[in-house]
Amino acid sequence: MSHDTKLYQEVSKTCWPIIYSPRYNITFMGLEKLHPFDAGKWGKVVHFLKEENFLTDVMIVEAREATEEDLRVVHTQRYLNKLKWSFVVATITEIPPVICLPNFLVQRHVLRPLRTQTGGTIMAGKLAIERGWAINIGGGFHHCSSDRGGGFCAYADISLSIKFLFERVEAVSKATIIDLDAHQGNGHERDFMDDSRVYIMDIYNRNIYPGDSFAKRAIKRKIELDWGTGDREYLQKVTQHVEEALKEHRPDVVIYNAGTDVLEGDPLGGLSVSARGIVKRDELVFQAARKHNIPILMVTSGGYQKESARIIADSILNLFNLGLIDHTDAD
Repeated sequence: MSHDTKLYQEVSKTCWPIIYSPRYNITFMGLEKLHPFDAGKWGKVVHFLKEENFLTDVMIVEAREATEEDLRVVHTQRYLNKLKWSFVVATITEIPPVICLPNFLVQRHVLRPLRTQTGGTIMAGKLAIERGWAINIGGGFHHCSSDRGGGFCAYADISLSIKFLFERVEAVSKATIIDLDAHQGNGHERDFMDDSRVYIMDIYNRNIYPGDSFAKRAIKRKIELDWGTGDREYLQKVTQHVEEALKEHRPDVVIYNAGTDVLEGDPLGGLSVSARGIVKRDELVFQAARKHNIPILMVTSGGYQKESARIIADSILNLFNLGLIDHTDAD
């Protein structure tokens, strides 16, 4: 039987299916600056959307923190226990000084924000089914699987959102993950290795982290890119393969991992897609999902330059201006 959870409570119809909490942002004694990831990116996205008069606080769905019971839908108790050791969290987040912090501070200032983003992705799954689309301003921790984390990913929010839907929403029995972060999404690939209900499409730089050859066996549509791939080749491959993936496996929901680390100049992504190219990419994915009348959930994932927040905001505005997202409710 499914456990009681606060993540699937009803949401006011006055809210857009956009999930965020100020608790997403990681700030503690400047330690967050020791990782190239902008740990305040999510708040900046919302700030830009408010500046454009697109959003107000009352229109946003407030994300709730995933509890340990929520997390155990995917994660092993052994793995969750490991996160009570600061050196394990330091390794996963790639911030070595975290080793020196008492774990209660690590829980409060590092893991709680990530658990709240994870709760946001789970909540967004339900909203996507009800409203046709949903966007979690955070999430996309695609290097984390049931029993291991890495690459700044401590919780498997994508796997959790899908498992919650399979367990709790009768209309959902098949899912497609479209992972367009610059890195291979080895976490959800390991989680769904032998699950025919989940179809994984992954477009990534073949030369960078994580290089997980075992996890690659789970990818149904694998597109490996070389250093410096730019707009023309990238968008052509996105257009072709998204359409073919949705025809090959007709899902009940699409989970779209929309990393902005494909941006030219990204220190970790190694690709050369322009800001305009990323906005167009997101448009192509939403266009395909909406054309086939498939609910879509977007998470924002990686992106290691200051421009990432602005690009995510511009992309959401573009989706709205094109009518690919709108204020629909369950009725």
